[in-house]
Amino acid sequence: MSQLLRVQNFTVSSDGFGAGEDQSLEKPFGHADPGNLLAWAFATDHPPINRSEPGGRGLDDYFTRDYARNIGAEIMGRNKFGPQRGPWQDYEWQGWWGEEPPFHTPVFVMTHHKRPSFTLSDTTFHFVDGDPAAVLAQAKEAAQGQDVRLGGGAAIIRLFLDADLVDTLHVAVAPTELGSGARLWESPDELLDRFHQDVVPSPSGVTHHLFWRK
Repeated sequence: MSQLLRVQNFTVSSDGFGAGEDQSLEKPFGHADPGNLLAWAFATDHPPINRSEPGGRGLDDYFTRDYARNIGAEIMGRNKFGPQRGPWQDYEWQGWWGEEPPFHTPVFVMTHHKRPSFTLSDTTFHFVDGDPAAVLAQAKEAAQGQDVRLGGGAAIIRLFLDADLVDTLHVAVAPTELGSGARLWESPDELLDRFHQDVVPSPSGVTHHLFWRK
């Protein structure tokens, strides 16, 4: 079976933004409150960041449990990795996630400013400058037959969509507006020329949009 490029559990606001403006070290999502945007995922029994107490086991947990299924590598944009711009000034900065990143695979960070790879726990970050097809080829090789997750942010997902490289997407639309920021879409209907779509509302208030290539 072919390796897939999958978008998993990517959350946008009701007006289509995956993050707000003015990202900083203290505010990874800019002016957006991640507590509001990602409340659905943090309330599940398999949240993006581990915690000791149990969470919900309903529909939303079905999607968060699927996050790592058959994933052998991740591609992300530099803005997801951290707030620095331009040439790297601080190699001590190793991402938002501390000593135990939640990826557990090789991660390919797309940037025009390379830096040496490094490993934290079972995650190795590689910094690559290339077009989407070339970066995807590297990630698929590293994934050793498993699928590749396209982690975001919104600009990177759009880049791979425009290159017609994405096979499946799961996007959760949260019931909050941001007004501005990193936009994934004006409307999910923009993808219907290339993808089939199912829409599944959740009791948590989010709406899950599932897309797979026609």
